[in-house]
Amino acid sequence: QVQLVESGGGLVQAGGSLRLSCAASGRTLRRYVMGWFRQAPGKERDFIGRIDWNDGITLYADFVKGRFAISRDNAKNMMYLQMNSLKPEDTAVYYCAARARVGGPYDSWGQGTQVTVSS
Repeated sequence: QVQLVESGGGLVQAGGSLRLSCAASGRTLRRYVMGWFRQAPGKERDFIGRIDWNDGITLYADFVKGRFAISRDNAKNMMYLQMNSLKPEDTAVYYCAARARVGGPYDSWGQGTQVTVSS
């Protein structure tokens, strides 16, 4: 498994931006797909998007609608989630996760970081 630690959460006003970071360690990351998820109070966890660490190809959930972008820094083993035009409904705990490129569930998870968007 991969060890993951998120950071960068906080309080931001609606319309603002925030960048979350995910530090990854433990395995050869080229063999993994890394994803971002979020969970609001009382709601199920939602998939935001993912990046294939091997080729950098990204995929996003429809609700992102160009507001969020995932990137990676191979040299630092870091993944990022740039969030723009934030809305109060983006308030949630944000998690990074990893799964094997060959398939299967996301089985490595970070502890989460809280993002709160005020109106």
